[in-house]
Amino acid sequence: MRILIIDDEPLVADVMAEALRLEDHDVVVASSGEEGLRVIAQKPPDAVFLDIVMPGMDGIEVLRAIRERHPELPVIILSGWVSQSQLEEARRLGVTEVISKPVPLKNLARALRQAG
Repeated sequence: MRILIIDDEPLVADVMAEALRLEDHDVVVASSGEEGLRVIAQKPPDAVFLDIVMPGMDGIEVLRAIRERHPELPVIILSGWVSQSQLEEARRLGVTEVISKPVPLKNLARALRQAG
């Protein structure tokens, strides 16, 4: 699978990317919502791991933009802190799953199996 990770925390994104690469996935990392949307526009991935709390464009805005162009693309929310209203909006927008940080690496593979 081609996986896109959108997370502004480089250490978190790198650890996740390495874990997914070890599972033979092709992984692309974007450090902002804007960069992630550019990646999707160039070549849509098979699934997206998306942080909610990011500077600039937050994860909900990114999810909204993804849904406008790619309504069926599996998006898995990752966040250390999600408000109830953000969670409700993510679910309304059709998020595939919500995983809390720190992420046990085994949860990444499980989330992908459920998404695909």
